Amino acid sequence: NLGLAVILLTLITRFLLLPSSLKGVRSQRALNKLQPAIKEIQKKYADDKDRQMKEMMALYKREKVSPFSGCLPLLLQLPIIIALYQVFLRGLKDSSVKTSLYSFVSQPAVIDFNFLGIINLSESNIFLAILAGALQFYQLKISMPKPQKSQGDDFSQAFQQQSVYFFPAITALIVWNFGPIIGLYWACSMLFSIGEHYIVKKRYNT
Repeated sequence: NLGLAVILLTLITRFLLLPSSLKGVRSQRALNKLQPAIKEIQKKYADDKDRQMKEMMALYKREKVSPFSGCLPLLLQLPIIIALYQVFLRGLKDSSVKTSLYSFVSQPAVIDFNFLGIINLSESNIFLAILAGALQFYQLKISMPKPQKSQGDDFSQAFQQQSVYFFPAITALIVWNFGPIIGLYWACSMLFSIGEHYIVKKRYNT
């Protein structure tokens, strides 16, 4: 069953990435707590961007927080996503499967494209596209820092708020155009990320 295979692949991938992923979640929550200090630096050195950047880097170093650690798990997943796209792009007909498999892997007699009896993974599916986008929205919503009140315009804060809606919409569009296999993988991956978030939240009482 193709759907079960994708879910199993997702779980294996996410468990292998669990150490770096948990580190990224903890780092993101630490960054959220540092928002008042970051705002203060931005306000104090508003006219000196170089000094502002140096002070922020010093703050990250002092608090042992990396602003880029949350990107690592996503970057490590990109090869998997590209591979799944290639599988969907080439199709899973008997002829393509026979030429695409490694020599030590036996060709399956039957490939079941039906998932849960209602989703055909061989063609675009609006339900999976919406589900992947909705889970992406929720994951971003719970992981991003709460907006801080400020006197002036804050581009970074506005970008964060807009990205909560922008990236889920892009996710849904990609899944709709490039296939439900990617959608199923991404939906399962987002559920895993949401679980990580609440585990870290409970573990550190934050």
